[in-house]
Amino acid sequence: MADALFPQASGAGGRPFPRHEAREKVTGRASFAADMRLAGTAYAFLLTSRIGRGAIAAFDRAEAAALPGVIDILTFEELADEVRPVPFVFEGGYVADTLRPMATADVAHWGQPIALVLAEREEIAREAAGLITVAYRDVKPPAADIDADAAETLPLESLEESVGDFAAAFADAPVRIEARYTTPPQHHNAMELLATQCRWDGDRLTVYEPSQYVNNVKHGLAQQLGIDPARIRVVSPYVGGGFGGKGFLTQRTALIAIAARRLGRPVKLVATREQGFTLSTYRAETRHDVRLAASRNGRLLAHAQEGWELTSRADVLAFGGSEMTTRLYACPNIHRRVNVVRADRSTPGFMRAPAEMPYPFALESALDELAHALNMDPVELRRVNDTEVEPFGGRPYTSRSLMPCFDAASDAFGWRDRTPEPGSMRDGDWLVGWGCAAAFYPTYAADAAARVRLSADGRVHVASATHELGQGNYTMMAQVAAERLGVPIEAVTVSLGDTDLPPAPVTGGSVGAASLAPAVMAACDAILRRLGSDGAPASDALAALAASGQGAVEEYAETRPHGVTPETIGALSRGAAFPAGGVHLPDRVQFAFGAHFVEVRVHSRTREIRVPRAVGAFAAGRIINPRMVHSQLVGGMIWGLASALHDATEIDGRNGSYMNANLADYLVPVNADIGEVEAILVPEEDRRVNAAGVKGVGELGTVGAAAAVANAVHHATGTRLRSLPLRLEHLLADGG
Repeated sequence: MADALFPQASGAGGRPFPRHEAREKVTGRASFAADMRLAGTAYAFLLTSRIGRGAIAAFDRAEAAALPGVIDILTFEELADEVRPVPFVFEGGYVADTLRPMATADVAHWGQPIALVLAEREEIAREAAGLITVAYRDVKPPAADIDADAAETLPLESLEESVGDFAAAFADAPVRIEARYTTPPQHHNAMELLATQCRWDGDRLTVYEPSQYVNNVKHGLAQQLGIDPARIRVVSPYVGGGFGGKGFLTQRTALIAIAARRLGRPVKLVATREQGFTLSTYRAETRHDVRLAASRNGRLLAHAQEGWELTSRADVLAFGGSEMTTRLYACPNIHRRVNVVRADRSTPGFMRAPAEMPYPFALESALDELAHALNMDPVELRRVNDTEVEPFGGRPYTSRSLMPCFDAASDAFGWRDRTPEPGSMRDGDWLVGWGCAAAFYPTYAADAAARVRLSADGRVHVASATHELGQGNYTMMAQVAAERLGVPIEAVTVSLGDTDLPPAPVTGGSVGAASLAPAVMAACDAILRRLGSDGAPASDALAALAASGQGAVEEYAETRPHGVTPETIGALSRGAAFPAGGVHLPDRVQFAFGAHFVEVRVHSRTREIRVPRAVGAFAAGRIINPRMVHSQLVGGMIWGLASALHDATEIDGRNGSYMNANLADYLVPVNADIGEVEAILVPEEDRRVNAAGVKGVGELGTVGAAAAVANAVHHATGTRLRSLPLRLEHLLADGG
């Protein structure tokens, strides 16, 4: 069902209600972490290292300490081992980066926190930090990036996999292509800066911090401080953009908690944007060698993808997205391998579609190269190799809507009018290119809990410790409860973002609706059963409640998705629940699918690249709210266009510093860069993925967009660019 604003969503599912929290946000009444006003607050400012590798020899704090309003200056000399070590989140722990700042004199990377200034006002703390003189010793040139000579490459045997005989099939195939593709480091740059406020009430600690996983912060921080998690409450009702950068506990939180305990008063930190580049995670740079071989009719005979991903010296992290790209199309002979490259940088991590952006950029670009070599339409190449089962183990997809998405998007785009020869389409001084690429995202879900209360006055309250990052969890939860209990959505209030509420998983990996909707549904169904008679659920909840004479009825529910063992409910309450699904199920594969079609225009003389229009079509199971889903998909498509043409963190190889760690120099698209963006919702029903039939969409729209742009640039110019971002100097360097 859809309204006049969303005709493309007809038949896609639920109603396009406006955001539940829209009024609070546009009027400024929505309180984010830094907005909380705590009496007697002291202000913190971090001093960070200005070398890429070495150690601190001495601090001169005299001038800073003498500044009126300075309360204290903390370094490793004061804190030493006050912050206890906690394992890496990918090794069963909680922290996004195991390097503990201010634990020793050692400096592992540029931007590492080395001192914490506490003052009566934020401006005083910042000024005092600038007055501290730091002497360094044992300074060495860092391995600043993935290509540095001193970087250490480590193959990961667990991420190597084969089926068939790739080498023989590739050698014997009539048509072959092989190429290297690269993607740069990228940083989130969410509008809301990283902030933390800590207040102790006796032995109880309250933390206000933007988080995509409040229970992770609670339990990880308890380990860092050596206290009972029951004494910690984490509050995060709104998050001003996360995209993975606020997904897990960072080392800053414990520093502020310790400072607040030492002072006996609340302490507030709002990190600068530059500091956010190293305090939290980012998308690591990658390298990809792709080899494809096909018969003359386009059927894939061999496919190999080897990836390299940057990581830190402290933690080994690789997302290994080839586990998905090598399962996307039918092929009898496949080999994949993933390596990590250790460098002198902070630990990377989740950033919107962390594995699914770089690996498909390589594969979908290579497929376009193969289509060109075959003189075959790129859409038809994908159709020839479409599959209902993944090629390694023959597991079926729960649903496979890739080609319906290609058909819907190509029709809306007008792909049939494309002339295939590169450089054959022109409009005055502009070379016109059309490109396409597949989109996909693994459908994950995690354990989740929710509490629902129905009152006799018709009001419904829904509560869960999930998170609102702008994706619409307030609205989604209200809408599910309203539909299930038969009340107007205006009668539903929602509480979230608080560890005092029923536990929920991380809001990342596009798992929010797929995890929470079943939990809310289960709690509502429990209410209906409780109000029913003879084992049958009530058909009219309010009438049944009135007949019962009760003033309210409340139910708590926990749900567990397919592929998750029963003991994981305990992990949910400990802030350690992780999603299941995608390619990691023994009996099936769960994906959402889409297709991107992009038009680029390249100026024949200046080589300026513009994208006047983009069309995407996406199938993601049941759509609870097409208005919000449409917004997510359009935003994802714009993010993908940005990753193609703008988004890159520039590194100074001499010291490992980030040269564009601000919004003035970090290029993001503005209105003039974005033309027409159309997102089409392709109806799909997939009841196997979860009880709600819901698939995530937050990252789906991003995946494949960069490849579609690169393929369109090749169609316009005949030049194949294999490294992101695609910029005019790269076309000029090619002789344009």
